[in-house]
Amino acid sequence: MVESSENMQRIGADTEVTLHFAIKLEDGNVVDSTFDKQPATFKVGDGNLLPGFEQALYGLKAGDKRTLQIEPEHGFGQPNPANVQVMPREQFQDMELAEGLLVIFHDAAKTELPGIVKAFDEQQVTIDFNHPLAGKTLAFEVEIIEVKPAS
Repeated sequence: MVESSENMQRIGADTEVTLHFAIKLEDGNVVDSTFDKQPATFKVGDGNLLPGFEQALYGLKAGDKRTLQIEPEHGFGQPNPANVQVMPREQFQDMELAEGLLVIFHDAAKTELPGIVKAFDEQQVTIDFNHPLAGKTLAFEVEIIEVKPAS
């Protein structure tokens, strides 16, 4: 039996979605992709996808293929200058520093806080705690495989 497209479940609240996706930078570099592995499955609103990415999928159905533009406000936000911190060099004594190096810090609750070394000299180190994709417009390429009511 062939279902008419009128009966096809569309993505919205209370749906479970199986899809292939790729997140790409404007220069075409792929940040993340499932096209070469198992598709991803998530329930709308479960926190696996940022709300802006979920909203972009609303109304799509199984078989749809799209490349959606995600502006920074709906993706990883704009960089916050307060998230760039200068620390004393002696906190990094045993480290070989390089610009772009990812350093993991732990806060009082033992939560991991990744930061990127932006600059350093003999006295201090500048660390950027903004998400690496903050401020970036992303291409969200999707292929919807299945949409069904969330159980």
